[in-house]
Amino acid sequence: MPMQTPGVHHVTAIASDPQANVDFYTGVLGLRLVKRTVNFDDTRTYHLYYGDAVGTPGTVLTFFPFEGGQPGSVGRGQASATAFVIPDGSVEFWVDHLESDGLAVEAPVERFGETVVPFEDRDGQPLELVTGESDIEPWADGPVPAEHAIRGFHGVTLDSLSPDATGALLESMGFEHVAEAGQRTRYEADGERATAVDVLDRPAGDRGRQGAGTVHHVALRAPDTETQMDWRAKLLEQDQRVTEQKNRQYFHSIYFRESGGVLVEVATDPPGFTRDESVDELGSGLKLPPWLEPDRETIATNLADIEAPAPAETER
Repeated sequence: MPMQTPGVHHVTAIASDPQANVDFYTGVLGLRLVKRTVNFDDTRTYHLYYGDAVGTPGTVLTFFPFEGGQPGSVGRGQASATAFVIPDGSVEFWVDHLESDGLAVEAPVERFGETVVPFEDRDGQPLELVTGESDIEPWADGPVPAEHAIRGFHGVTLDSLSPDATGALLESMGFEHVAEAGQRTRYEADGERATAVDVLDRPAGDRGRQGAGTVHHVALRAPDTETQMDWRAKLLEQDQRVTEQKNRQYFHSIYFRESGGVLVEVATDPPGFTRDESVDELGSGLKLPPWLEPDRETIATNLADIEAPAPAETER
């Protein structure tokens, strides 16, 4: 049987103010802060992870919040939208909820038989809420009523510089070309969540510029390191320039930039976010990998203080 990725593992984006980022993704979207660590390649910057109660692969949106960093611009050669699943019947709740927080929310649209609510976060990053099914249970202690709460990712949209090449890559990784509508082509993985990748085919448009409000990379799932190494060998055979495996503590990673300009990661499902914190304590303290522990005091001094807001009381 050919190798197939079950879908999106996580999405990593760039933000500005770390406290504003925490406030929005926990207090407004109702995600759980499952890990606060640092960018292993730039320890002056946090790496914040949000997801379901335990950070299940296919639920996690992560951020590098660069205080004082320049805003980016969303455009071609990037992931141009990250979409979450919400239950059928929750559209009106979410439109009211987001607008009451002062956000500009676009009118819901129908796409491939699903209702989509487009909006932006505080840094202008495009997000979507999409009605659909998911095997993910919402975080029980979150501030959003459980019957309306986010249930992991639906998928991502890629604004490719080379849509045919991006589509071919997705198909080589087990995604199936399932539908087209206007400039958008839908590819679906055979997984239980976070399976949709839409590729845009736009005849013109500015290239994206990395900065706050843009996606840094999209990670696809591998069940284990052995499969990941098989993927690496296959990608090298396809003339992709793939990095060596990198230890990200909570998963292992390889990276390549596909022909459409999007930086893609293949990340392993294990070991997960409970390797250094209990489920109850996830996201409560600054966690560092062993090789950075000797520098903890210096690293912590260079980071802004952040606090996750207490869960709001809701009727469940």
